[in-house]
Amino acid sequence: MLGKTAGGLFWLSRYLERSENTARLVEAGFRMALTRAASGEDEWGSVLTTVGCLNAYKAKHETITPNTSVDFLLRDKTNPMSVYSVMQMARDNARATRTALTREVWEAVNDGWMVLKEMLRRPVAQADLPNVLTTVRQQSALVRGALQGTMLRNDIFSFSRIGSLIERADNTARILDVKYYVLLPTGAPVGSSLDNVQWEMILRSASADRSFHWLNAGNVTPKAIAEFLILDARMPRSLAFCYDGLIDSLRELGAEYGDTRPSHDLAAKLEERLTGRTIDNIIDSGLHEFIREFIKANAELAAQVEQDYRFYE
Repeated sequence: MLGKTAGGLFWLSRYLERSENTARLVEAGFRMALTRAASGEDEWGSVLTTVGCLNAYKAKHETITPNTSVDFLLRDKTNPMSVYSVMQMARDNARATRTALTREVWEAVNDGWMVLKEMLRRPVAQADLPNVLTTVRQQSALVRGALQGTMLRNDIFSFSRIGSLIERADNTARILDVKYYVLLPTGAPVGSSLDNVQWEMILRSASADRSFHWLNAGNVTPKAIAEFLILDARMPRSLAFCYDGLIDSLRELGAEYGDTRPSHDLAAKLEERLTGRTIDNIIDSGLHEFIREFIKANAELAAQVEQDYRFYE
């Protein structure tokens, strides 16, 4: 496969995952802000930081408010991280790689872009926000379903899955980081009713609340939640699950191309570093530090994949 095509598939999946993930972070900020009596500036500042667009926001707005933050994250065309922008880039990548996609996948991407483009034509009222965020997630799920149900399990599928899992792992880490940006400075003790409610919101923003309670009935603690989102490979958005899938997809590429490249070894080392630790060890050494190190290493893996498979040639 041409490197440019492989890169288009990789970034198509990353952008689709990113649109859904941004919606999840907006939901996390929205729900956290509802538990506070103050203006919510800290919550929305943390969401803008974790999405990676706080500086861009401040260059355009003097103060952080719920309405301007939501508008910037969802529909601002000048923000390359907004849902509008990333869905447009997803559609552009799908069009550029259309001959590598099934008709069902292309139509799902194109229809999703048209639906969201229309929905985000105007500022989103607070009362409409839950419906808009649900629609963003549903459109992403439709594309994922088309990929799973209609694509050959070849290098096209592998590059798509690698892009999705790298982006998803990054997002789960960033959702956990929202907790640390927002809650630790407040002075609310770990284990307080406020603290536990907001940890529950973190679970819900990762679509992990129902599965967590199935496995951990009566054990709703920050430690148990962090362990579930980091180390439980049964949970599709956990870091462990993402890296299990990345290892499998890179192995399949190696078998198809007949070689092993540096990104394969790097992914294996990162997985070993991740799964070779207990949650007690992670917390003792600093959960926030662990999350930041993981985000950096995950980005390095993405860059290595791009280099190994010559995405820009």
